[in-house]
Amino acid sequence: MTTDTFRELALSMPGSYEAPHFEKTSFRTKKRIFATLDLSSGIACLKLLPVDQNVFTSVNKPAITPVPNKWGLQGWTLFDLKKVRKHTIVDAVTTAYFSSISKK
Repeated sequence: MTTDTFRELALSMPGSYEAPHFEKTSFRTKKRIFATLDLSSGIACLKLLPVDQNVFTSVNKPAITPVPNKWGLQGWTLFDLKKVRKHTIVDAVTTAYFSSISKK
């Protein structure tokens, strides 16, 4: 998947919008970040529930990994867009989005 396709996917979620986040692009809804995108590396980072993180990392461990710090323990998960199948990314973005809007 290209970064442009990822951007289109993230922005297709109802009420989502794009905003800068340090050196990355973030995708938000209700002021919550559900994904970030590093354009230079083609790595997306999605905020998943820990149980969902376990499922996605088991699909393709070298290309889908928890962020290697305390953020990873909170569900932030890295996806190498060049190495992950499109349907997996679609499922992950959808999961991250719905998880972010269900929080109060």
